Amino acid sequence: MRVTYLGHASFKIDCGESVVFIDPWLNGPTSPLKVDEVEKADIVMVTHDHGDHGYTEAIEICKKTGAYFVAINELGLQAQSAGVKNVHTLNIGGSVDIVDIRVTLVHAFHSCGMGAPTGFIVKLPCGIVYHPGDTGVFSDMALWHRLYKPDVYFTPIGSYYTQDVAQAVLSVELVKPKVVIPMHYDTFPVISADPEEFKHQVNETMKDVRVENMKPGESIELKF
Repeated sequence: MRVTYLGHASFKIDCGESVVFIDPWLNGPTSPLKVDEVEKADIVMVTHDHGDHGYTEAIEICKKTGAYFVAINELGLQAQSAGVKNVHTLNIGGSVDIVDIRVTLVHAFHSCGMGAPTGFIVKLPCGIVYHPGDTGVFSDMALWHRLYKPDVYFTPIGSYYTQDVAQAVLSVELVKPKVVIPMHYDTFPVISADPEEFKHQVNETMKDVRVENMKPGESIELKF
């Protein structure tokens, strides 16, 4: 699995021949990638409709590449009306298999304009990823470990709009991933956070969890 951090809460995941985007805010101030530079995408997921999570860019990517757009029902229907051909309109708790990738929609604690805020559990042949969207910590995260056992967990740490470092550390204890990657911080002054402090706190209490602090544009190879 190759994970590329595209800034803020945006990620690209390469697994074999498959390319997956989650919350592709490519017009964001820290994104190293623009929509017209995207050459391939198979699945594009959007956790909720706030502008910093890439709904608009997701529509453009799907139209350009023919990728599947996956989101909660209301966003999926809106994507269909915007001209996206391949759309899955999941709702919370639901899953869909797209070739050899299973996408499960789970709840998040946040706000949104349409539908409900969500996260994704993505089971790829090369590993299982949990992207919680924008959220504060909640005890049901422990269920994701019991049900899905995520290998990789992308966690917001920036506070103000999402959980802070302390809540994020607790969420890692609940999810029990093999690898955790902090996100949703330092894009704006109001969500300033220290990823090294997050890493220190995780390393103090969870020796078996690997923390990867990534800069926008960086990629890492993970094997599970």
